[in-house]
Amino acid sequence: MELKKNPKANVGRNSSLYFAIGLALMLFLTNYAINYKTYDKSAIDIGQLNLDQEIEEEIPITEQLQTPPPPPPPPAAPEQISVVEDEEEVVETVIESTESNQEQEIVKVEDVAVEEVEEDIEVPFAVIENVPVFPGCESGNNDAKKKCMSDKISAFVNKKFNTELASELGLTGRQRINVIFKIDKTGNITGIRARAPHPGLEKEAARVIGLLPQMKPGKQRGKPVTVPYSLPIVFQVQE
Repeated sequence: MELKKNPKANVGRNSSLYFAIGLALMLFLTNYAINYKTYDKSAIDIGQLNLDQEIEEEIPITEQLQTPPPPPPPPAAPEQISVVEDEEEVVETVIESTESNQEQEIVKVEDVAVEEVEEDIEVPFAVIENVPVFPGCESGNNDAKKKCMSDKISAFVNKKFNTELASELGLTGRQRINVIFKIDKTGNITGIRARAPHPGLEKEAARVIGLLPQMKPGKQRGKPVTVPYSLPIVFQVQE
């Protein structure tokens, strides 16, 4: 039996190359087919531009209102000239001269009394030169008098203040009252102001401060001055 095929021929020699070319060609066609877009030409209508058509502008019709002319001015009143008889007597004002002459007595400067106006100066308690002196605090230096005065006022308030008032007013816990008053140039207590959680406590604090005795006034540069003083009143309400 004779063989008709050439024994040197190898059909599968370039099969891998042909396979790669064919695969690349199919991938290209597949990508093109996926990304291919079509449009419906019947739905697109861009219209036609007519350049010959003129734009007609609608002008609103306005009516100009004509205001009536103003009325003519009233006729001027005729001038009436009245003749007044000159019967009144005019009293002339005589201006006296302020210049002095040799016969006028001149007042000497020494004879003029000049009254000095005392200014109500307030000096804080912490920086005053001579602190107000509470009765019984006359001895010691200025710092000792300050401490003695503070201790005496605190002891006086603790003795006179009615702490049971807070319970009667329905208050509980720790109560604080801030009191501010002034010791004037005569040593009296003035300008009492109190701030508390209840008006009843404010009234009681003002009453107790008003009972403080008269003090020796404080002095600044040797002159009596008004000294403001602040005092906190703190107590605990017993439940």
